[in-house]
Amino acid sequence: MVDSRETLISRTRAAIRDVPDFPQPGIIFKDITPVLADSALFRDLIDHFTETHSSARIDVVVGIESRGFIFGAPLAIELGAAFVPFRKPGKLPYQKVRIDYALEYGIDSLEAHRDAIAAGQRVLIVDDVLATGGTAAAALRLVQQMGGNVVGVCFLVELSFLNGRQKLDEVDVQSLLIL
Repeated sequence: MVDSRETLISRTRAAIRDVPDFPQPGIIFKDITPVLADSALFRDLIDHFTETHSSARIDVVVGIESRGFIFGAPLAIELGAAFVPFRKPGKLPYQKVRIDYALEYGIDSLEAHRDAIAAGQRVLIVDDVLATGGTAAAALRLVQQMGGNVVGVCFLVELSFLNGRQKLDEVDVQSLLIL
C-alpha cells in the first residue's frame, strides 16, 4: 500500500457521501458507493485490511449482509481464507443456523449455512459500518454458536457516538474511519 494510514483515512472520509433523511427522517446515511467507484481507493482499502489482519491466521472471513460482502470477499481472497456470507432470513438455500437479535424497534435475524464454519476455525467478521453494534454482536454470537473462534471484527467506518463498540468488547475491533 502506497498511502500512509492518515492519507487513506483522509481519502476515505472525502469519498463517503452523507445522505440526509435516509432511510428515514433524522438519519444521515453514510453512502460508501463513491468509495467503491474509486478503484485505487478500494484497492488500497483492501490492502490496508489485509495488512492489518495478515498475522492473525484467519481461516474464514464472514461478511455481514450486504455491504460486508463487498469488503469481505476480496479480503478473504487476499488472506487466503474462505468467505462466508451471513444473510437475512430466506436468502440461503441449504440447511441453516439462525440467530435473532433485538433492534431499537423490533427483531431481526442473521442466517448462515450450518456447515459454513467448522469448530475451532479462526474467523474475522467484516462489515462496512459499525453503528449500534447489534448486527455485529449477533454475527459474533452466531460464529460462536457454530464453534468458530472470532479473532476480530473489521469495519470501514465506525459511528462512535452510537457506542456500538461496547457490544463487541470481547474481541479486537478495527475501524479505519471513526466518526
